[in-house]
Amino acid sequence: MKQGKRPNRRQREELKARNLNPANWLIERDSTTEFVLIHRFSGTKRTIKRGA
Repeated sequence: MKQGKRPNRRQREELKARNLNPANWLIERDSTTEFVLIHRFSGTKRTIKRGA
């Protein structure tokens, strides 16, 4: 499993727009169509589609 990185400003704004707390999520993979998040404490993954 890849290590997650802290979200940058643009990513934090996208997380806030989806009612997720940016302090609890790490970015595993970021592409133009989606990005994959890992929860800091539970380790669960979540994929978020971009554009819509």
